[in-house]
Amino acid sequence: MLLTLGIERLIASGRLAGKRIGLVSNPASVDHQSRHIADRLSEQPGVKLVALFGPQHGFHANVQDNMIETPNAQHARLDIPIYSLYSDTREPTAEMLSNLDVLVIDLQDVGTRVYTYIHTMANCLRAAKREAMQVVVCDRPNPIGGEAVEGPMLRPGYESFVGQFQIPLRHGLTIGELAWLFNEHFDIGAELEVVPLDGWSRAMYYDETDLPWIFPSPNLPTLDSAIVYPGCVLFEGTNLSEGRGTTRPFELIGAPWLHADDLTGTLNDLSLPGVVFRSTHFEPTSQKHAGQTCGGCQIHVTNRQVYQPVLSAVALLQAAQQAAPTRFGWRNPPYEYEQEKIPFDILSGSDQLRLQIEAEFPASEISASWLPDIVAFETIRKEFLLY
Repeated sequence: MLLTLGIERLIASGRLAGKRIGLVSNPASVDHQSRHIADRLSEQPGVKLVALFGPQHGFHANVQDNMIETPNAQHARLDIPIYSLYSDTREPTAEMLSNLDVLVIDLQDVGTRVYTYIHTMANCLRAAKREAMQVVVCDRPNPIGGEAVEGPMLRPGYESFVGQFQIPLRHGLTIGELAWLFNEHFDIGAELEVVPLDGWSRAMYYDETDLPWIFPSPNLPTLDSAIVYPGCVLFEGTNLSEGRGTTRPFELIGAPWLHADDLTGTLNDLSLPGVVFRSTHFEPTSQKHAGQTCGGCQIHVTNRQVYQPVLSAVALLQAAQQAAPTRFGWRNPPYEYEQEKIPFDILSGSDQLRLQIEAEFPASEISASWLPDIVAFETIRKEFLLY
C-alpha cells in the first residue's frame, strides 16, 4: 500500500527552511527511494543540517554486537559532527544541542519495549526540554502492526535503558505515538511535534507497505526476525543462544546441551497459535557459544495474525529449562548499563516472569497474568493513537 513517511511530509512542507537542524537517525532512516534522510535534508534550500546523532549500534549501524559503545565522529562528506548517544552519554548534552534550532528524530522502531531507540528518543525529549528546544518526531510504521499488545508490564524499580516506562513488552504503537505517550502521559513535557504517516493503518505489517526493508539494527536483518523479536529478545537474559552470530538471529534458539528433537517435540505438542518449531542445529560465529554446535529450534511463524511472540518465547524458555534444568541459567549482570539487576528481569520488566518460570507455572497461566495490566494500558493507549 502506498504511504508517505513523516519525514517525507516534513521535507515537502518546507517548514525547516531557515532552521539549523540536528538529526537523530541511522541507516534505516531512508525514503521510498532508499535515499538517506541526512542527504535529503542537506539538499533542502535554506535548511542547514548542523549535526547528526546515532543511537545504539551507531549512526552507520556498523557495530554489530550489543552493549558496544560507539565514539563520536565526523561525517566524511557532509563535514558535520556525528554524536554518539550510546557512549559515555545516552542523552544529548547542552554542548551537542547548542547550535541547533530543531532536533528531528527519524528512527525505525520495531514495536518492542526493550528496543533502545525509543529510549534514546525519550532521552532526546528530556534534553530538549532542558534546553527549551523543539523536537520533531517523524513517524514510521510499526513493522509488526499496531493492533496486538502482549507481554508483561514494566514495573517501578525495574527501569533501565531497555525500559524506562510502564508499557507492555509488545506495545502496539508507532514511534510517533510513543513520543506522545512518553511526553504527555509520562510527563517529559518537551516542545514536541509528531509528523504522522499518511496511508498507514494499524493492521498493516511492513511488507504490506511500499517501503524498502532496511534492517533497523544489525541483528534484525528481516521482517521475520522482527516478528519474533518481542518474545525472543528475552533469551538475551539467559545462557541460551538467541541466534546472534547466525544469519537468523532471534529465529534460532539453542545451546550445546539441548537435544533438538526432544525440545521441538515438546513445543509442537503445545499447539501454540500461529507457530511451529523446527528441530535444527547451528553454530554461532560470535556471541554466546561461538564456534560450538547448538541444538535447538528455528521458529517458523505460520500465521502472524494469531501468533503470540511472548507466549511462544515463554513456552520455549520453559521447555529449555525442563530439558536441562542443571544447565539452563539466567545471565548475570551487567547488562545495558544496569550493574545489579538480573538482565532477564529488566528485559521482562520485573522479577515476576522469571519467578513464574522457576515455579513452573503453565505458559497459559503466565500469559493470563498479563491481562489486567494490558487492559489498563489499552485505556491509556487509546488517547495517543494517531491511526
